[in-house]
Amino acid sequence: MTDAADFRRIALALDGVAEYPHFDRRAFRARVTFATLAPDERTANLKFSPDEQALKCAVAPDAFTALDNAWGRQGWTCATLSALTEPELRAALEAAWRRGASRPARRKSGKA
Repeated sequence: MTDAADFRRIALALDGVAEYPHFDRRAFRARVTFATLAPDERTANLKFSPDEQALKCAVAPDAFTALDNAWGRQGWTCATLSALTEPELRAALEAAWRRGASRPARRKSGKA
C-alpha cells in the first residue's frame, strides 16, 4: 500500500524530474508532464502508451483505470495509490517517466 509521500519520493528520484502546480493538481515532468497527483493525494494520473494502459488496467483493475475522456484514449490512466505496492508504483512511475523523458519538450510559440 502506497501513499502520496511514496509517490513524490519515487517520482522526484527519477532523473530530471521537477514538481510543479498544474491547475488543482501537482504535476511531475522530465521533458514533458508524465504524472499528476490529485488534490486529495489518493490517486495519480500517469501517461502510458495505449497498449501499456490496456495491459495495466487488465492486470490490476483495482489499481489502474483509463481516464474516461480524450486524455484516457491517449494513455492517461488513473492509479489508486492505496491499491499499489511500492514496487508496483515504482514500475508504473518509471514507465510513465520513460515516455515523458524520451519525448522532446514542446517549444513555446515566439508570437507576441
